Amino acid sequence: MILDLTISILPNEESKKNLIEKKLRATLNEALAKSGIAISAQDFDFKFIKKSIDARHGRQKFILRYKAFTENERQNLERKIVWKNADTSSGAKKILIVGSGPAGLFAALRFLENGIQPVIIERGKPTGERKRDIAQISTRGIVDGDSNYCFGEGGAGTFSDGKLFTRSTKRGDVEKILRIFCEFGADEKILTDSHAHIGTDALPKIVNAMREKIIALGGEAHFGTRCTDFLTDNLSGKKIVRGIRAVQTESNEEKEFLGDAVLLATGHSACDVYEQIAQIASESLEAKTFALGVRIEHPRTLIDRIQFHGKSDSNLGAAEYRLTSQVEGRGVYTFCMCPGGFVVPSATESEQIVLNGMSCAKRNSPWSNSAIVVETRPEDIPQNFFEQAEEAGSAALASLYFRRWLEHETFLHASPPSQKAPAQMLKDFLRGKDSRDFPKVSYTPGIVASRLDEWLPAQIAFRLKEGIKEFDKKMRGFICDEAVLFASETRTSTPVRILRDRETFECKTLSRLYPCGEGSGYSGGIVSSAMDGENAAQAVLRQLAAN
Repeated sequence: MILDLTISILPNEESKKNLIEKKLRATLNEALAKSGIAISAQDFDFKFIKKSIDARHGRQKFILRYKAFTENERQNLERKIVWKNADTSSGAKKILIVGSGPAGLFAALRFLENGIQPVIIERGKPTGERKRDIAQISTRGIVDGDSNYCFGEGGAGTFSDGKLFTRSTKRGDVEKILRIFCEFGADEKILTDSHAHIGTDALPKIVNAMREKIIALGGEAHFGTRCTDFLTDNLSGKKIVRGIRAVQTESNEEKEFLGDAVLLATGHSACDVYEQIAQIASESLEAKTFALGVRIEHPRTLIDRIQFHGKSDSNLGAAEYRLTSQVEGRGVYTFCMCPGGFVVPSATESEQIVLNGMSCAKRNSPWSNSAIVVETRPEDIPQNFFEQAEEAGSAALASLYFRRWLEHETFLHASPPSQKAPAQMLKDFLRGKDSRDFPKVSYTPGIVASRLDEWLPAQIAFRLKEGIKEFDKKMRGFICDEAVLFASETRTSTPVRILRDRETFECKTLSRLYPCGEGSGYSGGIVSSAMDGENAAQAVLRQLAAN
């Protein structure tokens, strides 16, 4: 038998194991008495499930959730994951995985649960080399188009906060994803924290361990190898993907990879992949809603005081927030909030500025930042971008080109163009004024004073102003003298979806192509992308078994 139990404790009581067990036993006895179950409370053990913070009413406390279980249920709570050596013999099945972000890595591991060989093809570099390329962005303003914050081993999540919170709990086994992270070195507290995160300082080692396991079991990983085309055959009027053509980014040498299926897990920033699909099967693409906006940064202590009602407790960590509003039919909301974090440059081309946020595991920097973005629908895109998209093969690319235009426009306002971010004090943005003095900020390439209110697209700037005013009503002090806005935040999700069958996960017009992860347009964030990769891999396994 398994029972769910919830207790509350004060922050300074978290280390008092005897007190916690006493509360659990009392709660369990009460539950057994109410249900009429004739089992002694002494026959139950406890498993810690989740911890969350309740800071309402000016009094902080931890809410702890446990499962109480009898011995015969222990196996159901302690499931082990077993990976097998891949069959690499002649004629054995081989699956190509384009991209090594969470969708690609977890798909590879799912194949290895069944002894199927995964072959990962990644345009970027392994994390060690990727770190050096990322450093060049901040120190010299040099962006490597294949190795940056978005492209490379581990994907965009590796050098971000490593947030593991997801609302997509019905799309897969969240606990399994978290347990796999722990298997490869993540702190086990991610299994119990309500808003778990790993931290950008810890993620690279975990990603490396995953790759090493995949290779040790017979999988392959090809870095510095960019997909340039899909190899297709025509059968009964339908295109079948039998592999990809790729170029090695250092030598410019072309190579073909063949497989029994291709999982496409290239992330939300691989614009060239959408253009490749537009050329061979434009009907596979559709435009979707996405979001554009800015990053906002406050002193961490200010956010902590607001969220913890003027109190500060080291046991509580850095405070988080999530704010939403509606302005003239469009959502305005915070996204990827990084408590105790940094604003970082995430461009994937040389003449663009793209911002993101990240935090280390301890979340102990002096700043807290978040994206503030405005919902942007296909009907909000100016006509000239549709004309450009039609020339590229698909009207669905219009939003992608609008996003690229804004990123380049942001770059041009860096004056002179560089990876310095255009910035404006929040109060000046709301009042329509120049900003002359800025506090110290976390963004290491530096900032340039700019009238964001004047050059951001009007429908974005107006809604940002009104939304931020609403945020301040919900979180008093959000509008303050110290708050700084940076432009532009554009990569919250892809503006393009690759259409796939709901059950088989197969692209609707390209057989044996399985789009998954953020780049597919069906997931967002590390955990939901990992689950999507697992689900796509499972769909491939079903297809292989049927044939």
